[in-house]
Amino acid sequence: MYIDPDLLAELNEEQKQILFYKMREEQIKRWHGWDANLDKGVSKMKIKAKFQHNNSKHIQWLQGADGDVWVWIMGEAQGDKPYELICEELMAERARQQAQKEAEEQWKKKEAEIEKKFRDAMAKEKARIVAEKWKVEIEDRKAAKQLEKKFQEELKRREDEERRKEEEQIRQREELRAKELYLSLKIAQQQNQKNENEEEEWKEQLRKSKEADEDRKHKARWARAEYHHQSLRAIQKGKVAGLSNLFQSSMLTDGQELGQENVTVYPLLKLHVPVGKSWERPSRPISRDIIIRWFKEEQIPRQAGIDKNTGCVALWFHGIITREMAEELLMNKLEGSFLVRVSEKIWGYTLSYRHQTGFKHFLVDASSDYYSFLGVDPNRHATLTDLVDFHKEEVITSSGGELLVEPCGQVKTPPDYSMLFE
Repeated sequence: MYIDPDLLAELNEEQKQILFYKMREEQIKRWHGWDANLDKGVSKMKIKAKFQHNNSKHIQWLQGADGDVWVWIMGEAQGDKPYELICEELMAERARQQAQKEAEEQWKKKEAEIEKKFRDAMAKEKARIVAEKWKVEIEDRKAAKQLEKKFQEELKRREDEERRKEEEQIRQREELRAKELYLSLKIAQQQNQKNENEEEEWKEQLRKSKEADEDRKHKARWARAEYHHQSLRAIQKGKVAGLSNLFQSSMLTDGQELGQENVTVYPLLKLHVPVGKSWERPSRPISRDIIIRWFKEEQIPRQAGIDKNTGCVALWFHGIITREMAEELLMNKLEGSFLVRVSEKIWGYTLSYRHQTGFKHFLVDASSDYYSFLGVDPNRHATLTDLVDFHKEEVITSSGGELLVEPCGQVKTPPDYSMLFE
């Protein structure tokens, strides 16, 4: 689905519309094929599930009074809180429970540390008392017991005080954690809403794209119908040569034209047709020398660019000149002036046309045994001269109304097509 930018630049807007419409049709065709293959895969999965063992798990939906699946839309039933308030409360409760769970785990670890700390301190103190033999040194055993009890009470007081401090710190951390979790849930909800809005925007863009496709499809159908009507009118008028028998032995050989026994040879440039083994044409022009060879071996036998009445090179025919050179030749001409030049983009020609506000360029395909515009004119012409004569009677595009009126000739000597006929 790639179009060479240089080739695309040679097409006018109507040609581009028809080309893009054809590309869109191909994309839709491929998508339908992919979708059909996907549906086949889903059907196979359903058939496989149907023949599974009876002990496999099943889901049975709760049904309402109407027989359909029972559905409760949160926040819309009678007595329900608004959906936003329910979401806020759920997020706050979820954050509180998570923070409480984390705080309980922290407290268990801290309580074990405190118990171990004071248990070790008590064991150490008892060991010191035994080591120093306080009971032996102090005659009053009761005093020793009181001293030990007092020490235990002091340790207990310190233990309780440290517990309270740790509980307060854990409670503060729990509150902070609850706020953090709430904010994270709030951000996630906002992100989901943003994604939903983006999805709505994407659906709107898709709808507009489909409408544009339909519009292009309508324009393309209308253009084809209009061109068909123009062709019929031109044939009925009988003013365009060769239209009724375009493909009845349309190839010209030995310097003779269809429907004529003798053709006058161009007096200044001798038409030389190379004789020998047919050459293999590249897929597209790659050099000026290749284009010249193509013209000599394929176009000269078909009398391309030759005036039917005089047998000379037609006034409107030009050689391998650029787009800028063609526009320079047509710059001071009246509307309807035109010339036909050998294209460097395709195996064919470019018809350059002068209209009120500027210039138009139409590619003419000559790769087969007929001549026709790319993307605009569906009519096939036996010769290049037939195509030009046809559009002296009928417009090229119905929207632009381009009618070929005045041919633009040469301004230099030798003419720019001289190398083609050497």
